[in-house]
Amino acid sequence: MSKKTSKYETLKMMCHIPAPSGNEVVMKQFLLYYIKENSKNWKTKPKIYIGKGFQDNIVLIFGKPRTAIFAHMDNIGFTVRYGKQLVKIGGPVIRSGIKLIGQDSKGVQEVDLQVIDDKKTGAKKLEYKGKRNFETGTELTFKPNWREDKEFIQCCYMDNRLGVYNALKVAETLKNGAIVFSTWEEHGGGSVNYLQRFLHEKYKISQALISDISWISDGVHYAKGPVISIRDSLIPRRSYVNKIIGIAQKNKCAFQFEVEGSGGSDAGPLQMSENPWDWCFVGAAEENVHSPDEKVHKKDIEGMIKLYEVLMREL
Repeated sequence: MSKKTSKYETLKMMCHIPAPSGNEVVMKQFLLYYIKENSKNWKTKPKIYIGKGFQDNIVLIFGKPRTAIFAHMDNIGFTVRYGKQLVKIGGPVIRSGIKLIGQDSKGVQEVDLQVIDDKKTGAKKLEYKGKRNFETGTELTFKPNWREDKEFIQCCYMDNRLGVYNALKVAETLKNGAIVFSTWEEHGGGSVNYLQRFLHEKYKISQALISDISWISDGVHYAKGPVISIRDSLIPRRSYVNKIIGIAQKNKCAFQFEVEGSGGSDAGPLQMSENPWDWCFVGAAEENVHSPDEKVHKKDIEGMIKLYEVLMREL
């Protein structure tokens, strides 16, 4: 990486902040500090909802919102069980030798992930190799290794620090809209269930964009723009997706279509809620999903920000 300060310094900092599902407090604190320091220069100063009734989530309201952006703050990782045993948080890649880092009352320790074949059951057991045992319940996350060149950025937790970064960039020029920084998405969700109710009842919002990261695949390629997802494990309402496609085409925004049969996001609780929500997953695609080496093309990052700015203005 160049010795010059990266344009993506905020994204880099967020990729170095551990926020495993259920323990997003440090990420929340960073975002609140960032919002306090930068919102004075935004086109519209948002109303901030935090604290009682919102747990570790953050809701920003700009002007008279019609559409909400949902970006989850949490990441995958591992929980120390007993001794050197590990339990997955979400669906991380498991491979012996992956560097993990964690902190308990005795301090910070870097360890190696160990994948062990259980000869009795045939299952794979997860352990860590380190100088000492962590305290039971300690969360371990991938050790960050930021790599950047003219075209690509690579690090752990681009999913979903990039989705959060996108929301922060859109906030700079947003006049009317809501931004939700949610929790628990990587491990079953839960927070969007009550956050959507708050937005629907207080602000009458019923449409959303999911600011999250997708996959490079046989039909999704680098530097072709963010994906507009027609479906993953869930299927959004096609008339809403078509409206998004029409706005993107009218404004000459680069994008790709995505069609998958698996995968999920904060859209799940919206579709299953008691309130009628339209939603669409719109985001840059990465390689090496849920690994320490998640890789995204810079053109797709910039295209994602541009597309969101247009959608939040016209939806």
